[in-house]
Parts: sequence; C-alpha cells; structure tokens
Amino acid sequence: MTEPSGRDRLRELLDAVTDAGNGDVGSMARSSHASEFHFSREVRRLTGESPAALRRRVMLERAAWRLQRGEPVSSVAAAEGWSSAEVFSRAFRRTYGRPPSQAADVHFRLPAPNGLHFHPPQALWIDSQPSPVSQPDVTALMIEHDLGDTAGLLTCATRLSAQQWTAPIRPGQTVLAWDGPEPSVGAVLGAIVWSKQVWLATIAGDDFPARAATRSVDATALASFHADIGKRWRTTLSDYSAAGRLGDTVIDALCEPPESFPLYGIVAHVLTYSAHRRELARTMLAEHGVDAGLGDPLEWMRS
Repeated sequence: MTEPSGRDRLRELLDAVTDAGNGDVGSMARSSHASEFHFSREVRRLTGESPAALRRRVMLERAAWRLQRGEPVSSVAAAEGWSSAEVFSRAFRRTYGRPPSQAADVHFRLPAPNGLHFHPPQALWIDSQPSPVSQPDVTALMIEHDLGDTAGLLTCATRLSAQQWTAPIRPGQTVLAWDGPEPSVGAVLGAIVWSKQVWLATIAGDDFPARAATRSVDATALASFHADIGKRWRTTLSDYSAAGRLGDTVIDALCEPPESFPLYGIVAHVLTYSAHRRELARTMLAEHGVDAGLGDPLEWMRS
C-alpha cells in the first residue's frame, strides 16, 4: 500500500508492529502517529491479523532463526521481548511443537494468512499470491521503466538552454562505435530514442530510418517523438510476447557474415544500452545544474 505522497503506509505499520520498543498495541499506535483503534483496524485490514498476533508470530519466527544460529535461549527470549526464558520456552513449544533446544529441527517460518514473515537478518518478506494466470513480469517492468525514465529525463532536459542541450561536455564520448560520438545531453538522449527507432524498423522490415528526428531537434521535440516511438516499442513487444514469439529471429543477410538477432536478444540489447545512456544523461544533466533523480526502478514504482 503506497500512498500518493510516496509513503509506504504498510511498511510504516509493520515497522511499528515489529519495533522492539513497542511492547503493546498502544505503543505501536503512538509510534505510528495513530489512535489505537485506527492502528488496529488498519493493520488487520492490510494483513488479516491483529497487531498483537502479527507481532507475536514474527517475533517467534525471528527467535527460531536466532536459536538456529546458536544464540542462547535466555538471550533470545530477552531480545525478543519475553518476560522470562520460561515463558518464551512455553510459547515456543506450543507454537512449534518442540522446545527451543530443538529449534534446528523446525523451519522458522510459521503459517501466515497474509504470507508475511520474518526474513533474516532484520527484514520482512511478503509472499506473492500464487496465480497461474498472472505473475510479475520483470521484462515488462524494465521496458516500462526504461520508457518512463527516458520520458522523465527528457522532461528535465527541457530546462536546459539550447546551448546546454548541444554543449559537448563529454568530447569523444562513444557508447557504440556504429552510433558515433555522443558528447552532449542531446546526443545521448537522442541515441536512446534512435536505438528503438532502428530496431523497430528492423523488426517490421522497414527501410533504415533517417536520423534527423532524433539528432537535429530540441528536448521538447525529442520528447514528443519519444512518446510516439515508445508507444510503438511497447505495443510491438507486447504483441510478440502475447503471441509467444519473442524467440523469433531476424537474420540480416546484408551483414558480412550474416548476423542473427533473436527478438529477446534485441530487447536485452536495447535495455542494456538505454540504461547506460540514461545514467550518462543523468550525470551530464547534473553538471548543467539539473537534478534528474536516481532512476531507480523501485523509486519509479513507488511514484
């Protein structure tokens, strides 16, 4: 659950539940800046467990893991907030069916209605819900992130003057020899868009495209052209993926010797060099005084 402000409210609630200093629901709620009633309702709504039950289970999972690493029962009991080693031992036996001395014989994870577990050494893990129909697609994520981050960089670049856009602040900078030098912000961002344009023509069997649309334009015009190319790139890859044809191969007989380009290899090529160029552009924009952010996919997903 990520709010429009970028706050991860679920993460905040879980931090409050698992904080070693929060021994009861009241202290959990206070650290989360919420009333006890609202806090309990939100935790149960988002996790399917009460704060007390969730905390107890996660603490027991962490305790079992610590015991498996050889820590003494008394130390683990104290660290996990139990009033005594005896009370902890009874709770452990009741939950795992074995005493703490046999912790090595159990898996520290306990059944959970929400798939939320302790994850060593000090994190939490939420299992995804198994679905034969829809699983997260890393390739689709990276394609969307590439397009979104490129659009963001082009938006940042519109703040440059015409002179800054073409200023050769990296003389001789070359990413791929056949693409030529990319010494300016405009050249680097233009090459990102140009690469997709070329490969779209290759896939479609079209003539090799002229480069003017990505070379002799300003940031605003390039952003508009990128929106069109990006839409075609997304649609083309989505169509081939849906048809199960990303394994198709283009053979360029004009090369000497002829070269084969499997579609999934083309995607990997484009994403690899686009990521490199995006970081170059981000650094070059910073030299012009423009902050373009980190470009982190996780940050992008939260936004």
